[in-house]
Amino acid sequence: MKVIQTRLFARKVKKLSTQEKAVLDNEIRRIIADPSIGQEKRGTLKGVFIHKFKLHAIQFLLAYRFCDLQTLELIMLGPHENYYRDLDNYLKG
Repeated sequence: MKVIQTRLFARKVKKLSTQEKAVLDNEIRRIIADPSIGQEKRGTLKGVFIHKFKLHAIQFLLAYRFCDLQTLELIMLGPHENYYRDLDNYLKG
């Protein structure tokens, strides 16, 4: 499966430490192994899946979608605060 990332996702990952990136890589591998692990959103975010996981004591959300059957696009990563608002604004823009 081909995995691509948006510039927004890449900027967030760049700020993570090495240990945090390792946790994130494991979560991405889990998504690739079982794409239905995330919850599909409705409304304006239709077609976007959200996978929740803990990073230290903070719950992070990872937004992804499928461009086709073999391409996974990683859209956004961040804590819950204002996450859906920012994601919606990013997808509209």
